Amino acid sequence: MAVHVIRSLRKSYGSLPVVKQIDTLAAEYSAQTNYLYVTYAGVKSDITFENDHRSIIVLGSGAYRIGSSVEFDWCGVQALNTIRKEGWRSVMINYNPETVSTDYDMCDRLYFDELTFERVMDIIEMEQPHGVIVSTGGQIPNNLAMHLDAQNVPILGTAAKDIDNAEDRAKFSQMLTNNGINQPEWSALTSMEDIDNFIERVGFPVLVRPSYVLSGAAMNVCSNEDELKRFLQLAANVSEDHPVVVSKFIEHAKEIEMDAVAKNGEVIAYAISEHIEFAGVHSGDATIQFPPQKLYVETVRRVKRVGRQIAKELHINGPFNIQFMARDNDILVIECNLRASRSFPFVSKVLKINLIELATRVMLGLPVEKPHKNLFDLDYVGIKASQFSFNRLQKADPVLGVDMSSTGEVGCLGDDTSTALLKSMLSVGHRIPAKNILLSTGSAKQKVDLLDAAQMLVKHGYKLYATGGSSKFLTENGIENTRVLWPSEEAEGGAPKALEMLHNHEIDMVVNIPKNLTSSELSNGYKIRRAAIDLNVPLITNSRLASAFIYAFCTTKLEDIDIKAWGEYK
Repeated sequence: MAVHVIRSLRKSYGSLPVVKQIDTLAAEYSAQTNYLYVTYAGVKSDITFENDHRSIIVLGSGAYRIGSSVEFDWCGVQALNTIRKEGWRSVMINYNPETVSTDYDMCDRLYFDELTFERVMDIIEMEQPHGVIVSTGGQIPNNLAMHLDAQNVPILGTAAKDIDNAEDRAKFSQMLTNNGINQPEWSALTSMEDIDNFIERVGFPVLVRPSYVLSGAAMNVCSNEDELKRFLQLAANVSEDHPVVVSKFIEHAKEIEMDAVAKNGEVIAYAISEHIEFAGVHSGDATIQFPPQKLYVETVRRVKRVGRQIAKELHINGPFNIQFMARDNDILVIECNLRASRSFPFVSKVLKINLIELATRVMLGLPVEKPHKNLFDLDYVGIKASQFSFNRLQKADPVLGVDMSSTGEVGCLGDDTSTALLKSMLSVGHRIPAKNILLSTGSAKQKVDLLDAAQMLVKHGYKLYATGGSSKFLTENGIENTRVLWPSEEAEGGAPKALEMLHNHEIDMVVNIPKNLTSSELSNGYKIRRAAIDLNVPLITNSRLASAFIYAFCTTKLEDIDIKAWGEYK
């Protein structure tokens, strides 16, 4: 690898950096701060290294951005706390001053520096630690595992080769096949001809994923040839060097996550959560309920069984996350990350078991006891809802897909699902509508999904407005509604225009679900969705989430919701 060669060359020339303290007192007095950085502009380090192998380095999560945010910072902080509690010196490498992990008193030594191979190696060689933790900071430190291992750095927890076996799509897929574990059919393809042949075999829809992307960036679900061609022209240069992974996409499948901690390949604690939205919405954007509310007991049993198999095969020591798709009782493995996931803080707080503390103890080689409680013991429900910033992103289409869009999240607890969901939706900025609701409900399947919700709205005194196909469907099913015109439709018979109603503040909530990706559908739907965002009208673009929210505010009164402290949920 080039990074190894360049580093060796630099060292052979004697070009080695030193550690300096950030001077917080402008040289007026000698500053003794825990703000350190590595630089070539110096001849001597400002600190003395103990070299007693009693320190543990934790690699942070880097800059906050879509895909990597405060959840990983929480995991890093919990690891630091556990390290200090167990009598080791804690060292943090991170370059984001906004994080808690970079508070000066959070660890014994704090390096504001790049999470690149060379910088991390510089610090490791000076610190001479007992070991390095790469599994609490998200994808960036995880990607360094193989490079550090090649330099004989002691990585605590799961071995680098096993991390690579999970990250490398082909190796992981082969391991699943060898163990009789189902997965969506997929192939890494290098030409349009190969892609066409694959689709001919498995059929549409397919998930298309270019190489080397973070948090689902540049991924897309394509349901016909036109969409596929348009997307590949936009997103990917398909070649031998840049293969595109194409997978069969399972429609109307539930997405399930398993967050767990294993020791020597044996699962010692786990949390299984369920997405409210069907598969196809990125886990960072999805609304997650824990414990799961609508999973078959048999599905949960199979998820646990497969989770145990994978933990054993990959010799996992520490945290891991597996994403599943389930339809009926058939479960398919989407992917497995041998690190903490962004749902670890949420499930830890709902379950009241600190999974990262447990994982850190495993990685330090300390004895751990299996927790006595699990998801079936909880008398309350946690809901994680996502916060979006589409109003700050001019012209962005506020539709959720396989690439991540959210910029934050909330976790709320309630005595039942509706209470928890209502709390979480209100917390991320939605409002309970006063009177008028605009429906544009997508495909035939989605129209059927929302039928009960529409009936409930009318029963509770709401007035429904609907675009062409949705209005016709509601009328055919005996649900009173007023047809409104799409932006592209000419005025006819005095029917109101959807956009005019939005601009006149006559609509209190919009449910707009894209039917497909044809240009007329996208253009009309986009104009309504964008107007809702720009005019601060609550917008929902997923039929399952819309149904759950409507059911929640129709059956639960705000005045009946208890506000309790976290400690009151037993």
